[in-house]
Amino acid sequence: MNNTRTGLLLLLLPFFLSCCHIYEPMILPMANYYYLNPDKDLSTVGRVAIVELDNDSTYPQISTDITDALFQALQKKQLFGLTVIRQDDPLWRSLQLDADSTYTLEQLSTIRKTLKYDAVLTGTVTRYQPYPHMTVGLRLKLVDLRDGQLLWALEQIWDSADKTTEYRIKSFFRSQMRSGFEPLGERLTILSPLKFTKFVAYEVAETLRVKKIGL
Repeated sequence: MNNTRTGLLLLLLPFFLSCCHIYEPMILPMANYYYLNPDKDLSTVGRVAIVELDNDSTYPQISTDITDALFQALQKKQLFGLTVIRQDDPLWRSLQLDADSTYTLEQLSTIRKTLKYDAVLTGTVTRYQPYPHMTVGLRLKLVDLRDGQLLWALEQIWDSADKTTEYRIKSFFRSQMRSGFEPLGERLTILSPLKFTKFVAYEVAETLRVKKIGL
């Protein structure tokens, strides 16, 4: 009887091993590198201006590409109304503000009266390199123009050579990109700068959640 059981287990072993590959660990968007104000409710923010990001990299176009990708990703979340303001917009230039500066209440009041928005999202592309492996660094903040409080902030580097990032890219590709990109599949996200910026923007948007006060 024991020999029979042993033989049966040996026959079923390949099946059990193959089943182990069906389930993959759930890789959540990065959860340790952003701040979400626990005392603020994002659903009360009606309109947000996304100011074209500053750029510390040596690639001038990347700030525009990432700003546009962020706009599209945040639009899909449908949290608030959005408008992109370019760095060369006369309205923004007239304010003479730095994306990384801390604004006074008077400055915030001026921004709100000038832009006519409830909050402003500013930030910087802190790092970008398309090779030898795709890397993007961002520093972002969302400030409530009504009272000057920080609603949300993020600082992160995405490196396609990182194993955890690689798993998250696979998850992003399967849930967001669907089909039609064969034979490269998820590798297209690593090889294409535009696809990689979409992945980055998607992860940024996932950290912005409506959080009710007291919940």
